[in-house]
This record gives sequence, structure tokens and C-alpha cells, in this order.
Amino acid sequence: MAPQEGAAAGKGQPEAGAGSPRLFTWEEVALRNGQGRPAAARWLVIDRKVYDVSRFHKKHPGGSRVISGCAGQDATDAFTAFHLDKTLVRKYMKSLLIGELAPHEPSFEHSKNKLLVEDFRELRSTVEKLGLLKPNHLFFFLLFLHILLLEAAGWFVLWYFGISVNTFLISIVLLTLAQCQTNWLEHDLGHLSVFSSPKWNHIVHEFVMCHLKGVSANWWIRHHSQHHSKPNCFLKDPDLALHPIPLSVGEIPSMELGRQKKKYMPYNHQHQYFSFTLPPVVVLIFQAYSLYYIFKQKLWREIAWIVAYFVRFFVSFVPFFGVTGALGYLLLIKITDSIIFIWISQSSHIPMLIDYDKNLDWFSTQLQSTCNVHQSLFNDWLTGHLNFQIEHHLFPTMPRHNYWKVTPLVKSMCAKHGIEYQSKTLFTGFADILRSLKVYGEIWFKAYHQEQEACTLSRE
Repeated sequence: MAPQEGAAAGKGQPEAGAGSPRLFTWEEVALRNGQGRPAAARWLVIDRKVYDVSRFHKKHPGGSRVISGCAGQDATDAFTAFHLDKTLVRKYMKSLLIGELAPHEPSFEHSKNKLLVEDFRELRSTVEKLGLLKPNHLFFFLLFLHILLLEAAGWFVLWYFGISVNTFLISIVLLTLAQCQTNWLEHDLGHLSVFSSPKWNHIVHEFVMCHLKGVSANWWIRHHSQHHSKPNCFLKDPDLALHPIPLSVGEIPSMELGRQKKKYMPYNHQHQYFSFTLPPVVVLIFQAYSLYYIFKQKLWREIAWIVAYFVRFFVSFVPFFGVTGALGYLLLIKITDSIIFIWISQSSHIPMLIDYDKNLDWFSTQLQSTCNVHQSLFNDWLTGHLNFQIEHHLFPTMPRHNYWKVTPLVKSMCAKHGIEYQSKTLFTGFADILRSLKVYGEIWFKAYHQEQEACTLSRE
């Protein structure tokens, strides 16, 4: 602990005796949020224990941003949600422990709803007792098998029936579906929900992400974990990095952008240009950045898997299309996959509340930023069970085949606390993306022109 931190810590508390833990208040913890003074200090609380992660955050296996996003706050529910083997993780946390909350301090910040926090933790305990966090290995093996069959069928159609418009289109559909389903499987692995062992989840996730998708698994984990920790929290959720280029999202950020008189894009038309132009551009940028990331970090094993991915693809399809044709074929698959992925993933987030981090309790944070798509066999398969986005965000390590089992418990808790549980049809979810973008664009447009008019009047 830095000298200036030691001087400030425990202010107003009796001097601790030898071997006694230092005692802190929530106000002291809140100051160590990575901003202001003490400079770069980051503390967080887990089960009333205070940890200094000022240096550790850069070494955090899940990435710096996920742990920094909780700096100055109670991170108990986030810690519980993300880690499978908590006993093992706590052993490594001992060196970061600097004290605990003073006895008169509550177990979480004063701003949080005590009853809601306690009820959710009881719900979490119930989920664990019911075994809903245990994976069904046969389920995931069959998912993996059907991905391989889709990929093989996409190649076989061209090999057996020859090149024609029909076989080309059928092959594109099969390979795009294979890529979509791979998205969902790597997502399961990245959330440690396929195997009981974190190690095996990471090993297989690297194979699936790098060799079946051609994208860095390490980069994905760091990006996606922060999204789950602070979903739809402006400046903390990396999925909102699209603001302000090429989209303006959220009512408050859009209003602020307009008042700053910034116009990177014609945001009042973003609901029109989003549909088919933006998803492929965004995902291809992510693909390029992923490749840049693995070379920058020198992740040689991932590089080897990704090289093998491209070699396998070109060996399979150059005989049909030639080198240039195979490259165009790969690009077409990536674009169609990205369109489906963006529409499905964002239907549950863009229409929801987007705001700065208010440090709400875990349950409220997830419910205000996510919504569901109605359950059906087709929706479950097409979306990789992310039509249960609420349940997934509340319990990110829960295997997807158990989402429907916990839904009644989540709905009951929502009803008890007067929190809306949103679920809609698949196409309503898609339409809500456009409706929300239109609203955000109009808010920006109004704020932008009001500022312009105000500046004009002041000059006159």
C-alpha cells in the first residue's frame, strides 16, 4: 500500500493492534476508483474484505478493464458470478488483502437496495443447490458435433454436386450457420460453462475460437468479461465503444454528444445505415483488431491455431474457386455471419437503458440492460440460447441448457421487487434496435441544433 494511501486509510478509526486487520469505510474505498487522488489507486470489496488491486489489475487473467470497472465498489456479486473455483482464486487474493470494512459499515454500499441484494444472493445459493451451474457434457458434445457436420456439409455440397448457383448458395448457408453456432459454443466456453474445470474451458475455448473462427480467444475474454461486469454502462462497457463513431447510442450520451456540437456521422439517419452496412464493417474491424492483438501480445499458440484455420480453409476451397475466389468466399461468410451475430446480440442491449455507471446492485444492473426473446426450439438454436439474455447475465457461468429452469425464479424475484422482466418476439427485438437508434439519433439531432441556435443567438 502506497504511503499516501496508508495515511488516508482508516481515518477516524482506532489504531489497529499487531495482527489486527485495518478497518475502512465505504467512503475511503470509493475514493480508490482509479481516478483522481490517490492517483491510480484501485480498491474493491469482496465479502467485506478490502483488496488493493492497483498493480494487480494489469495482471488479472480476465483483463484489466473487468476488475478496474469495479474499483471503488463492492465486487462481491461480480466475483461470485465469474469464478468457478472460488477457493483457488482466494488463495491468490491473499497478497492483495489490506483490511476489511469497519464493523459499523454495511456489507455493501449505502446506495444499494439491501433487500434486493440479499434476495439475489439467496437466489444464487438456490441455483447452486439445485445444481443448475453443472454442465451436461453430452449436450455440448452434440453441439460441437453438429457444427462439424454443418462445416463438412458446406464443403461436401460443392465437392459432390459441383459449382452452380444453387450449390454455392446452399454451401454459404451451411457454412454461415456453422460459424453462427461456433459463436455460441465459444461463448459458452469463454464463460466456463462447458466443463467443470476452468483449465479445460480455456483450452477448448482457444481451439474453438482460434481454429474454427480465426479470432483471438484471449482478446475475446478481456473484451466480453467487462461487458458482463458493467453492461450498457457508458465508458465501461466495451460494446459501447461504437459511440460516437459510427453510432450514437443511449439517450444521455446522445444528448451530450449533440450539446458538444460533434457530428462524426449523420446520427439522425443511423437507423437506416445500420441495417446491413454497419454489422459487417464492425465485425471485420474486430477481426482485424483481434489479429493485431495476438501479434502485439505475442500469443504464439493462438497464432499457430489461427494460421491453421486459414490454411485449412484455403486448402478446402481453393480447388473450387482459386485463391482470389476462396478469399472472396471467406469474406462473404464472415459478412453474413456478422450480420446475424450483430442483430441477435444487440436486440437484447441497444434498446435497453444506456447510461453511466450508477453502481447499482448486480440484479438491477443486469435487468435494466438486458431483455429476452421468447423461448422456442428455433429461437433457442438460432440464438445459442441467448434469447435467455437476462438469465445469462445474472448467472454468466450457468450452462445454457439450464436457463429455462431458472427463469421462473428470476420472474418471481422481479415480481416481488416491481422490476420489469422484458421478453419479446425475435422480430420485435430486431425492430427495437432500429426504433432505439432512431430515437437516439433524434435526441442527438435536437441537442445538436439547439446548441447551434444558441451559439448563433449569442453571436448576434
